[in-house]
Amino acid sequence: MKIAIIGAGAIGGYVGVKLALAGEDLTFIVRGANLRAIRSAGMKLVMQDGTEHVASNVRATDSYDDAGVQDVVIVALKAHQLDAVADNIGKLVGPDTVIVTMQNGIPYWYFHKHGGELEGRQVVSVDPTGELARKIAVDKVIGCVVYPASELIAPGVVRHIEGDRFPLGELDGTSSERVNRVAACMTNAGFKAPVLDNIRSEIWLKLWGNLTFNPISALSHSTLVDICQYPLTRVLAVQMMEEAQAVANRLGIEFRVTLDKRIAGAEKVGKHKTSMLQDIEAGRGSEVDALVGAVVELGRLTDTPTPHIDTVYALVKLLDRTVAEESGVVKLQKAA
Repeated sequence: MKIAIIGAGAIGGYVGVKLALAGEDLTFIVRGANLRAIRSAGMKLVMQDGTEHVASNVRATDSYDDAGVQDVVIVALKAHQLDAVADNIGKLVGPDTVIVTMQNGIPYWYFHKHGGELEGRQVVSVDPTGELARKIAVDKVIGCVVYPASELIAPGVVRHIEGDRFPLGELDGTSSERVNRVAACMTNAGFKAPVLDNIRSEIWLKLWGNLTFNPISALSHSTLVDICQYPLTRVLAVQMMEEAQAVANRLGIEFRVTLDKRIAGAEKVGKHKTSMLQDIEAGRGSEVDALVGAVVELGRLTDTPTPHIDTVYALVKLLDRTVAEESGVVKLQKAA
């Protein structure tokens, strides 16, 4: 299939290399150092065991017009970066194109094809003006939950840390021909890509950890295993997760794993810096609104108290703003 990946960061690069090596017609839409690196030497993937794979048979461009209409468009940017590309995504979309959204947190389309009294409601935290829903056509969207952990270690070079699971789902829960086609493509590339009849439930399962561990790690400069094993932050994580579970339950979501098992899964990842901590250390904007602010918003919408989430959100939102305003980074350094 003809596939365009918008972004060649930790996840976009990982997915793109695997798809290209499986024989797909792959185009990265990227800018700057990543664009130059991929054009010069292809996209490199370093696996957990140190083996390296290079996809040299890929195109890289910063022009949506040059990329043209695709069969599949994978949006591998963070939620707060969607505004910057929304105007151009339509240039990649034809009558049969599908758009696979790979953002963490509550997506802009959450209440579209949701059904019930909340059908079509705007999630203000992630789509304040409603422009995303208008410009990134919801009818084209297939939801995706990203479980792997990886990191961009140099322009055009991604290191895979763990995981290979990308559950997919239509927003209305149907098992369509197009979602099964995308799942088969992902499976052929070596990923686990089950088609789910309730992609929102899977979004909440991933978010359950992200809304907790990401902001705590950004504020404490600690890794997943540190947060899980330090008694005070473990208790805070539990309190935040209990509040989030109550919000999800009000929206008809039931978790298929226990809270303890979800924490154990995070602990098992080990000394891994969350994406939000990596962003703060690099001076980049973070996914604070999609991961945390949206849950606060949905708590208000469902009349569900979220005091611990509210407090952590206020702190990490201020940190995010300070990093942006000062054009700075916040990173622990070894003492002399």
